[in-house]
Amino acid sequence: MSSFKIDLSTAVVFVATAPVKKLANKQTGERAMDRETGAGLSTVGLLISDEGEGNLYQVTVPETGLPEDLAPGMPVRVVGLKARDWENEFNGQKRHGIAFRAVALTAGA
Repeated sequence: MSSFKIDLSTAVVFVATAPVKKLANKQTGERAMDRETGAGLSTVGLLISDEGEGNLYQVTVPETGLPEDLAPGMPVRVVGLKARDWENEFNGQKRHGIAFRAVALTAGA
């Protein structure tokens, strides 16, 4: 599957929901890890507003790229945001969507 860079240079971004540890296996509780760095992954809800439209996105970020004081309502900058399409089959049903991944979040607007 291909991935695409997303330009947020004109957008305003706020944390909507605090980071939650991303699980590789919900049944065993195994944490999802970054393949390159080995860092644990978390999912953060971000409200991204641009050109008069605001949307909520769930973005996966390595824990090494998250500020310690990250909290809902905080303005952030998103470093290296990419979108990747995905597709899988589970119990005979095909599912598809778009996953969002960032290298890091930094404090400030």
